[in-house]
Amino acid sequence: MSTVQAFRTLLFYLLLSSSALLWCTLSFFVAPFLSFRARYHFINVLWCRFAVGLSSTVLGLHYQVSGAENVPKQPCVILANHQSTWETFFLSSYFEPLSQVLKRELLYVPFFGWAMAMLKPIAIDRNNPKAALKQVAQKGHELLLQGCWVLIFPEGTRLPPGQLGKFSRGGTALAVNAGLPVLPIAHNAGEFWPKHGWGKRPGTIQVIIGPPMYAEGEGPRAIAELNERAFAWVSQAQQQLSGVAPQTVADSSSAA
Repeated sequence: MSTVQAFRTLLFYLLLSSSALLWCTLSFFVAPFLSFRARYHFINVLWCRFAVGLSSTVLGLHYQVSGAENVPKQPCVILANHQSTWETFFLSSYFEPLSQVLKRELLYVPFFGWAMAMLKPIAIDRNNPKAALKQVAQKGHELLLQGCWVLIFPEGTRLPPGQLGKFSRGGTALAVNAGLPVLPIAHNAGEFWPKHGWGKRPGTIQVIIGPPMYAEGEGPRAIAELNERAFAWVSQAQQQLSGVAPQTVADSSSAA
Protein backbone atom coordinates (compact mmCIF):
# COMPACT_ATOMS: atom_id res chain seq x y z
CA MET A 1 0.00 0.00 0.00
CA SER A 2 1.40 3.39 -1.00
CA THR A 3 2.07 6.18 1.49
CA VAL A 4 -0.75 8.24 -0.01
CA GLN A 5 -3.26 5.39 0.32
CA ALA A 6 -2.08 4.70 3.87
CA PHE A 7 -2.74 8.36 4.73
CA ARG A 8 -6.15 8.19 3.07
CA THR A 9 -7.01 5.07 5.07
CA LEU A 10 -5.93 6.67 8.35
CA LEU A 11 -7.99 9.77 7.53
CA PHE A 12 -10.97 7.58 6.66
CA TYR A 13 -10.89 5.78 10.01
CA LEU A 14 -10.51 9.03 11.94
CA LEU A 15 -13.50 10.59 10.18
CA LEU A 16 -15.57 7.40 10.41
CA SER A 17 -14.99 6.87 14.14
CA SER A 18 -15.60 10.56 14.91
CA SER A 19 -18.82 10.59 12.91
CA ALA A 20 -20.01 7.37 14.57
CA LEU A 21 -19.50 8.83 18.04
CA LEU A 22 -21.22 12.07 17.10
CA TRP A 23 -24.14 10.43 15.27
CA CYS A 24 -24.80 7.74 17.88
CA THR A 25 -24.76 10.35 20.63
CA LEU A 26 -27.20 12.53 18.69
CA SER A 27 -29.39 9.51 17.87
CA PHE A 28 -29.58 8.55 21.52
CA PHE A 29 -31.38 11.83 22.29
CA VAL A 30 -33.41 12.24 19.07
CA ALA A 31 -34.40 8.74 17.91
CA PRO A 32 -36.63 7.73 20.88
CA PHE A 33 -39.15 10.39 19.78
CA LEU A 34 -39.40 9.04 16.21
CA SER A 35 -41.48 6.21 14.76
CA PHE A 36 -39.53 3.03 14.07
CA ARG A 37 -39.20 3.66 10.32
CA ALA A 38 -38.15 7.28 10.83
CA ARG A 39 -35.79 6.16 13.59
CA TYR A 40 -34.19 3.55 11.36
CA HIS A 41 -33.71 6.08 8.58
CA PHE A 42 -32.26 8.66 10.96
CA ILE A 43 -29.87 6.32 12.78
CA ASN A 44 -28.87 3.74 10.21
CA VAL A 45 -29.61 4.87 6.68
CA LEU A 46 -28.18 8.37 6.96
CA TRP A 47 -24.99 7.33 8.75
CA CYS A 48 -24.38 4.22 6.61
CA ARG A 49 -24.80 6.31 3.46
CA PHE A 50 -22.26 8.70 4.94
CA ALA A 51 -19.87 5.78 5.59
CA VAL A 52 -20.25 4.47 2.03
CA GLY A 53 -19.85 7.99 0.63
CA LEU A 54 -16.81 8.59 2.82
CA SER A 55 -15.16 5.41 1.54
CA SER A 56 -15.80 6.61 -2.00
CA THR A 57 -14.50 10.15 -1.45
CA VAL A 58 -11.50 9.39 0.74
CA LEU A 59 -10.52 5.85 -0.28
CA GLY A 60 -11.60 5.89 -3.92
CA LEU A 61 -13.79 2.88 -3.19
CA HIS A 62 -16.84 3.06 -5.45
CA TYR A 63 -19.59 0.54 -6.17
CA GLN A 64 -21.87 -0.61 -8.96
CA VAL A 65 -25.15 -2.45 -8.49
CA SER A 66 -26.70 -4.80 -11.04
CA GLY A 67 -30.02 -6.60 -10.65
CA ALA A 68 -31.78 -3.81 -8.74
CA GLU A 69 -34.92 -4.68 -10.69
CA ASN A 70 -35.00 -8.02 -8.85
CA VAL A 71 -35.74 -6.44 -5.46
CA PRO A 72 -39.34 -7.38 -4.51
CA LYS A 73 -41.73 -4.80 -3.14
CA GLN A 74 -42.44 -6.88 -0.04
CA PRO A 75 -39.51 -7.23 2.39
CA CYS A 76 -38.06 -10.73 2.65
CA VAL A 77 -34.91 -12.55 3.81
CA ILE A 78 -31.65 -11.34 2.26
CA LEU A 79 -28.86 -13.92 1.89
CA ALA A 80 -25.49 -12.31 1.13
CA ASN A 81 -21.91 -13.51 1.16
CA HIS A 82 -19.74 -11.85 3.78
CA GLN A 83 -16.22 -10.57 3.03
CA SER A 84 -15.84 -7.21 4.79
CA THR A 85 -17.48 -4.44 6.78
CA TRP A 86 -18.39 -2.49 3.64
CA GLU A 87 -21.37 -4.65 2.67
CA THR A 88 -22.87 -4.20 6.14
CA PHE A 89 -22.84 -0.43 5.63
CA PHE A 90 -24.16 -0.71 2.08
CA LEU A 91 -26.96 -3.21 2.68
CA SER A 92 -28.12 -1.38 5.81
CA SER A 93 -28.65 1.77 3.75
CA TYR A 94 -29.94 0.12 0.56
CA PHE A 95 -32.79 -1.77 2.25
CA GLU A 96 -34.94 -0.10 4.89
CA PRO A 97 -35.99 -0.86 7.48
CA LEU A 98 -33.60 -3.78 7.88
CA SER A 99 -32.73 -5.99 10.82
CA GLN A 100 -29.68 -8.19 11.04
CA VAL A 101 -28.12 -10.74 13.34
CA LEU A 102 -25.41 -9.37 15.62
CA LYS A 103 -23.57 -10.30 18.78
CA ARG A 104 -25.51 -9.38 21.90
CA GLU A 105 -22.41 -7.83 23.46
CA LEU A 106 -22.43 -5.03 20.88
CA LEU A 107 -25.57 -3.58 22.45
CA TYR A 108 -23.63 -2.88 25.64
CA VAL A 109 -21.19 -0.49 23.93
CA PRO A 110 -22.00 3.06 25.15
CA PHE A 111 -23.99 5.15 22.67
CA PHE A 112 -23.18 2.93 19.67
CA GLY A 113 -24.83 -0.10 21.23
CA TRP A 114 -27.65 1.95 22.68
CA ALA A 115 -28.41 3.40 19.25
CA MET A 116 -28.31 -0.07 17.66
CA ALA A 117 -30.71 -1.40 20.29
CA MET A 118 -33.37 1.01 19.00
CA LEU A 119 -33.26 -0.60 15.52
CA LYS A 120 -34.78 -3.98 16.46
CA PRO A 121 -31.65 -6.07 15.82
CA ILE A 122 -31.60 -9.83 16.33
CA ALA A 123 -29.03 -9.84 19.12
CA ILE A 124 -27.83 -13.36 19.85
CA ASP A 125 -25.50 -15.14 22.23
CA ARG A 126 -23.01 -16.90 19.96
CA ASN A 127 -21.91 -19.10 22.85
CA ASN A 128 -25.34 -20.75 22.84
CA PRO A 129 -25.99 -21.77 19.19
CA LYS A 130 -29.25 -23.63 19.85
CA ALA A 131 -30.83 -20.72 21.69
CA ALA A 132 -29.48 -18.33 19.05
CA LEU A 133 -31.09 -20.31 16.21
CA LYS A 134 -34.39 -20.28 18.04
CA GLN A 135 -34.13 -16.54 18.60
CA VAL A 136 -33.33 -15.86 14.92
CA ALA A 137 -36.36 -17.93 13.88
CA GLN A 138 -38.75 -16.32 16.36
CA LYS A 139 -37.70 -12.66 16.19
CA GLY A 140 -36.91 -12.83 12.48
CA HIS A 141 -40.44 -14.07 11.76
CA GLU A 142 -41.94 -11.24 13.82
CA LEU A 143 -39.84 -8.64 11.99
CA LEU A 144 -40.82 -9.98 8.57
CA LEU A 145 -44.49 -9.73 9.54
CA GLN A 146 -43.84 -6.11 10.58
CA GLY A 147 -42.46 -5.30 7.13
CA CYS A 148 -38.74 -5.40 7.92
CA TRP A 149 -36.07 -6.87 5.69
CA VAL A 150 -33.98 -9.46 7.52
CA LEU A 151 -30.32 -9.67 6.53
CA ILE A 152 -28.59 -13.01 7.03
CA PHE A 153 -24.93 -13.74 6.31
CA PRO A 154 -25.37 -17.53 6.00
CA GLU A 155 -21.63 -18.23 6.03
CA GLY A 156 -21.61 -17.03 9.63
CA THR A 157 -18.31 -15.16 9.33
CA ARG A 158 -16.30 -13.07 6.92
CA LEU A 159 -14.27 -15.01 4.38
CA PRO A 160 -11.66 -13.77 1.90
CA PRO A 161 -12.35 -13.56 -1.85
CA GLY A 162 -12.01 -16.93 -3.52
CA GLN A 163 -13.69 -18.73 -0.63
CA LEU A 164 -17.36 -19.31 0.08
CA GLY A 165 -18.58 -20.89 3.31
CA LYS A 166 -21.35 -23.45 3.32
CA PHE A 167 -24.68 -21.79 4.03
CA SER A 168 -26.49 -22.28 7.31
CA ARG A 169 -30.17 -23.10 6.77
CA GLY A 170 -31.38 -20.50 9.27
CA GLY A 171 -32.14 -17.92 6.60
CA THR A 172 -34.01 -20.22 4.26
CA ALA A 173 -35.92 -21.76 7.17
CA LEU A 174 -37.00 -18.27 8.22
CA ALA A 175 -38.20 -17.49 4.69
CA VAL A 176 -40.04 -20.77 4.19
CA ASN A 177 -41.82 -20.56 7.52
CA ALA A 178 -42.93 -17.00 6.70
CA GLY A 179 -44.04 -17.95 3.18
CA LEU A 180 -41.58 -15.47 1.68
CA PRO A 181 -38.67 -15.73 -0.76
CA VAL A 182 -34.97 -15.28 -0.15
CA LEU A 183 -33.12 -12.59 -2.08
CA PRO A 184 -29.54 -13.74 -2.89
CA ILE A 185 -26.82 -11.10 -3.14
CA ALA A 186 -23.18 -11.49 -4.16
CA HIS A 187 -20.33 -8.96 -4.13
CA ASN A 188 -16.55 -8.71 -4.16
CA ALA A 189 -16.01 -6.09 -1.43
CA GLY A 190 -13.25 -8.19 0.14
CA GLU A 191 -10.97 -7.52 -2.83
CA PHE A 192 -10.78 -3.87 -1.79
CA TRP A 193 -11.71 -3.96 1.92
CA PRO A 194 -10.04 -7.15 3.25
CA LYS A 195 -11.06 -8.97 6.39
CA HIS A 196 -7.62 -8.71 7.99
CA GLY A 197 -5.50 -5.60 8.33
CA TRP A 198 -6.50 -1.97 8.06
CA GLY A 199 -5.39 -1.30 4.49
CA LYS A 200 -7.93 -0.47 1.78
CA ARG A 201 -7.52 -0.54 -2.00
CA PRO A 202 -9.31 1.84 -4.40
CA GLY A 203 -11.56 0.36 -7.06
CA THR A 204 -15.18 -0.45 -7.85
CA ILE A 205 -17.07 -3.03 -5.80
CA GLN A 206 -19.54 -5.04 -7.85
CA VAL A 207 -22.84 -5.92 -6.15
CA ILE A 208 -25.16 -8.39 -7.89
CA ILE A 209 -28.75 -8.81 -6.70
CA GLY A 210 -30.30 -12.08 -7.83
CA PRO A 211 -33.93 -12.95 -8.47
CA PRO A 212 -36.14 -13.79 -5.47
CA MET A 213 -36.15 -17.53 -4.80
CA TYR A 214 -39.19 -19.34 -3.44
CA ALA A 215 -39.30 -22.74 -1.79
CA GLU A 216 -40.89 -25.59 -3.65
CA GLY A 217 -43.07 -26.99 -0.90
CA GLU A 218 -42.75 -26.89 2.87
CA GLY A 219 -40.76 -28.55 5.61
CA PRO A 220 -37.07 -29.49 6.05
CA ARG A 221 -36.65 -30.85 2.53
CA ALA A 222 -37.93 -27.63 0.95
CA ILE A 223 -35.70 -25.58 3.25
CA ALA A 224 -32.62 -27.62 2.32
CA GLU A 225 -33.39 -27.44 -1.41
CA LEU A 226 -33.90 -23.67 -1.31
CA ASN A 227 -30.66 -23.28 0.65
CA GLU A 228 -28.78 -25.27 -2.00
CA ARG A 229 -30.23 -23.13 -4.79
CA ALA A 230 -29.28 -19.91 -3.01
CA PHE A 231 -25.76 -21.19 -2.37
CA ALA A 232 -25.38 -22.28 -6.01
CA TRP A 233 -26.50 -18.86 -7.25
CA VAL A 234 -24.09 -16.96 -4.99
CA SER A 235 -21.27 -19.35 -5.95
CA GLN A 236 -21.95 -18.81 -9.64
CA ALA A 237 -22.13 -15.04 -9.16
CA GLN A 238 -18.80 -15.12 -7.33
CA GLN A 239 -17.28 -16.96 -10.26
CA GLN A 240 -18.72 -14.33 -12.59
CA LEU A 241 -17.09 -11.58 -10.50
CA SER A 242 -13.64 -13.13 -10.22
CA GLY A 243 -13.47 -15.50 -13.19
CA VAL A 244 -12.67 -18.39 -10.86
CA ALA A 245 -15.05 -20.70 -9.02
CA PRO A 246 -14.81 -20.04 -5.25
CA GLN A 247 -13.46 -22.74 -2.98
CA THR A 248 -16.13 -24.08 -0.64
CA VAL A 249 -14.90 -24.15 2.95
CA ALA A 250 -16.26 -25.95 5.99
CA ASP A 251 -19.34 -24.47 7.63
CA SER A 252 -18.16 -21.92 10.16
CA SER A 253 -21.57 -20.38 10.79
CA SER A 254 -23.57 -20.35 13.97
CA ALA A 255 -27.05 -18.92 14.21
CA ALA A 256 -26.82 -17.00 10.97
